[in-house]
Amino acid sequence: MLDNDNQITQLVEKIRTGNNASMEQLVDHFYGDIFRMVYYRVPSRMDAEDLTQEIFMQMIKSLPNLKDSSLLKHWLFRIALNRIRDFYRKKSILSFFGSTVEKDVDLPVKADSCSDPLKNIMHKEFQLQLRKFSESLSRGEREVFTLRFLDQLEIKEIVQILQKNENTVKTHLYRALKKLRGNSELYSLLLGE
Repeated sequence: MLDNDNQITQLVEKIRTGNNASMEQLVDHFYGDIFRMVYYRVPSRMDAEDLTQEIFMQMIKSLPNLKDSSLLKHWLFRIALNRIRDFYRKKSILSFFGSTVEKDVDLPVKADSCSDPLKNIMHKEFQLQLRKFSESLSRGEREVFTLRFLDQLEIKEIVQILQKNENTVKTHLYRALKKLRGNSELYSLLLGE
């Protein structure tokens, strides 16, 4: 596991010299975070797997153009957000021509939680309430809220990924949290009450 930005920078430099093992190590390091990010946002696991693969193919193709390798994580998340937006644009166009758009989003579940029926039911209820809540947010609020709490990114990282002003990001987050406090069902699920 890569512990710091310096190790990531070294890997990127090795990749630029043609070291394929370093590429695998880099993909392995970021795969879980990127897949989870995509899976939170698309209709099915299969779509998430396909998009994640496309994101890493784009990373491999564009890596030589990355000027500051210390920004790799933010750059990769930005690629992922753009691919997800492209995915929904394509779905929108297809639905316009009569294709149906599936919507069975489920958050990834750890294997051990599936064996406990009560946890499974609580997880499903949480997913339902989270989906309803996210639909009540504006696009900006939803992006910031999801990046902060589901992807567990810091404000400064979100600023770099979205390429927005820090005050704008904080405002979207504040508004989303205010709406969350007003959503008693989801709020009680989060607090375990």
